[in-house]
Amino acid sequence: MPWLAALRHTGRAGLRLEPALGDPYRAVRGALAVALVVFPVLTISGPRQATSAAMGAFIAGVATFQRSFRPRPSLALAAGFGLGVSTFLGYLAVSVPGLFAVLLAAWAFAAGLAWSLGPTAGVVATNTLTAMLVVVQLPVSVGTAAGHALLCALGGGVQALVITLWPIRNWGAQRDALADAYASLADYARRLRHDPHAFVDPEPLMTARHAAAVTPWQARRRPPELHGLRGIAEKIRPALAAIADPELGAAAAGPERERVRELLAGAAELLDVLARAIRTGAPPAYPAAAPATLAAPLHPVLHGPPLRAARRITALLGKAFGALEQRTESRLEMPLAGTGGVLQRPGLGRLVPIALRTARGQLRPRSPILHHAVRLSGVVTAAYLLARLTGLHHSYWAALTAAMVIRPDFAQTYSRGIARVAGTVVGVLLATGVVELLHPGNAAACALAVACIAGGYLTLGTGYAVMTCCISAYVVFLLGMLPGGVLETARDRILMTLLGGAVALVGYALFPTWETARLPERTAEWITAAGRYAAAVLAGYGDPAGHDPRQVRGALLDVRETRAAFLLARERAAAEPVRHGAHSPQLSRRQLGRAREAIGLLSRVSLLMEAHLPDRQAEPVPGAAEFGQLLARATAAAGAAVLTGTPADFRAVRAAQRVWAHQLDGLGADGPGPDGLPQSGPAAGAAEVVRAGSRLLVQALGELERAIRPSAGSAGSAGSAGRVPGLPVEQAHADRGGQVEAGDLGTHRDGQ
Repeated sequence: MPWLAALRHTGRAGLRLEPALGDPYRAVRGALAVALVVFPVLTISGPRQATSAAMGAFIAGVATFQRSFRPRPSLALAAGFGLGVSTFLGYLAVSVPGLFAVLLAAWAFAAGLAWSLGPTAGVVATNTLTAMLVVVQLPVSVGTAAGHALLCALGGGVQALVITLWPIRNWGAQRDALADAYASLADYARRLRHDPHAFVDPEPLMTARHAAAVTPWQARRRPPELHGLRGIAEKIRPALAAIADPELGAAAAGPERERVRELLAGAAELLDVLARAIRTGAPPAYPAAAPATLAAPLHPVLHGPPLRAARRITALLGKAFGALEQRTESRLEMPLAGTGGVLQRPGLGRLVPIALRTARGQLRPRSPILHHAVRLSGVVTAAYLLARLTGLHHSYWAALTAAMVIRPDFAQTYSRGIARVAGTVVGVLLATGVVELLHPGNAAACALAVACIAGGYLTLGTGYAVMTCCISAYVVFLLGMLPGGVLETARDRILMTLLGGAVALVGYALFPTWETARLPERTAEWITAAGRYAAAVLAGYGDPAGHDPRQVRGALLDVRETRAAFLLARERAAAEPVRHGAHSPQLSRRQLGRAREAIGLLSRVSLLMEAHLPDRQAEPVPGAAEFGQLLARATAAAGAAVLTGTPADFRAVRAAQRVWAHQLDGLGADGPGPDGLPQSGPAAGAAEVVRAGSRLLVQALGELERAIRPSAGSAGSAGSAGRVPGLPVEQAHADRGGQVEAGDLGTHRDGQ
């Protein structure tokens, strides 16, 4: 996308408004907490101390509105503590010439590294930077620095107290995440009725998993209906895919297919009921037709793998309804004993060493988080120093604007930059006009500031421009209590906003982090993870007794995380003003789309096979584990081929699958096979699944091979690329795959 088109696209995105407002009760609660801090402090200590207290309460309130599954009071306390520390250090440094700029650069760098912990931590850390810039401009002695820092921290404490005393929809974020997962499964079941090869979006299940991780405080208070239902949803998903697939499930046409469509319709209704019950906390109400549809006799129509999948679906749905119906109000206050299946989220105290290790892990040259930290530090410091050269009293607004605009990716940075400038200009002009016309006193100015804070909380999801307008007006009213000309102050703030926004946008353009350049790496990680998932599933067929289900689960989580990273990188790359071929000449955007479909098919087939994994008492399927290992090595080599621009070669996998399928043919009939393999008993059903599944896996690999084939004339496009001279194809793949698995791809699982 050319630069002009990219700027036009991001500018429209930044000024776009969403029609829906936020939760008015939460907005009023956040503004009430600010009022409970600012008015008493104003009465007792005066406007300067009230400014510090209001800033702390407001930013702590912003932290509680972030997308996080941690307890809201803990977020407010953590934000208040960070604000207190940043304010205290800022006051100490501002009295020493030149030291504040050094502290500002170091704090901005640390705030940039905080993004490695997630967007919530990054936003809160950046807000502590803005508090340092605003509050330390107030002329006070070093002796009162601790008092201002305590007032900032007090704001966070009051926010936490108000949230605790006025709970609004406790566990609402967790309920919504789990309900969205069940609603997505209901939609998936309906789509499977008409498209047996439909894909399911794993994002709701990923979000539900993150929401299920609890702190020790949450574990003692979690409603029982939120414990265990996510695991049931994870098991329902492959069962739905297994019964609908024409290769491994019901026949493509005929009575069996019609019965499966009825089952899927009934399952969708029940899943919707479960989603509504989880979201609202109300008891589930059975629909009239769905239970009868699911309870009808299955065996006369269904048999084999479809019958097993149908029984599994009905059993899992019954288990989910049982979990909801068994809840009691008294159990809500009882501590829940932690089990091996509970996802533990570390408390704030234990999070500190984890955060330090995570941030230290980002100190590597190719880390985008490190790039963002360096860029944030440089941009904020440059904006601060340039603004000081102007001699304007409110020069700190330039650094504040730069800190709030800069983000780790191009689209957010430029859209926020344009929205920030527009919102600040409008907000400052409106608030300045009110001050000039009404001349409010300190109490009235505080009341107007609290009203603007409520508007900012309410419009957090409406658009950054509207929220910035409210926040700019709030700062004008808050700082308007201090001496100074109102019109001159408004002029200075607008000029400094323009300067800070320009420095941020130019800084990103000079030191960018292009997601386009990371697309090959993200593609390679997803390919490798999908191969490992298939290998883990096949290992369950090869050794049912010794197989560890956690290996399959871990591989599935890898696929989800790498898929999400690929899709995010592709979305961000689409808005960047960079030619795709400049950074990844071996794959075009069309090839990336085809590769996405091929990897999705590979993962879907593995999911279908996972749904039919045999019990521990079942007979092993000979050759399943070995074929899985070969497939994992081949996909790892294909991932390396994406990075190096060489063609992928799955001939060894295709040849091995043909030989293995011939061996498995003897497991489906009576009598001994030509190789002495058993031909009847429990192994026959599993052999039927892996025989069809391996054929689909090879088909997916063929589509992937064609999708990532380099264009003619590109480096490494020769057919012999990746071959070791003097070795057969199978051995060349084995050697190359082993080297890749040793760490060439750097594949990892974030947060799992």
